[in-house]
Amino acid sequence: MKRALLALLAALTLPAAAQRTNNPGEFSNPQETSGEREELGASRIKLPALPKEADLIEFKVSSASNFRFFIDPASLSREADREVRYTLVARSASGVANVSYEGMRCADALYRIYAYGQDGRWVPRDTEWRDIEPKPTQRWHYELARNYFCPNRGSILTAAEGLDALRRGGHPSVTIRLGN
Repeated sequence: MKRALLALLAALTLPAAAQRTNNPGEFSNPQETSGEREELGASRIKLPALPKEADLIEFKVSSASNFRFFIDPASLSREADREVRYTLVARSASGVANVSYEGMRCADALYRIYAYGQDGRWVPRDTEWRDIEPKPTQRWHYELARNYFCPNRGSILTAAEGLDALRRGGHPSVTIRLGN
């Protein structure tokens, strides 16, 4: 009886798995869990348009950094699985810009890079989730999490909430600002 029930359950789940699209830029089944998304790889997500210089919102990281950091407001999203996604632009003092499309899991204090901007297009990368740490250098992920996208270790609820935090210079529920 158990085997028959398991076979029936397996048969019912196969059609849903077969609905996946062959387009590497998107999912066709919105019911997929984050675990299934992990198995498919980062290159399977839909990438946003590359950022427009005039639209970028700057956020402060540290006065000791030679870089300026920006978020593209058009790319900011809060996914159903609570992942916050955004395009990050890091500009050196000489004007060279590094562009990446990233995701952040606030509850787990993790980030991941999905793609890099290069020569006017996205180049997908399948990086592992990495810890967000309060390092003295390379602390932009920590600042984004702590002061903007993950107030009090919880995720923003909407992209609008994240944009408001960026425009204010920090999330209103964070009372002690780090950095600078």
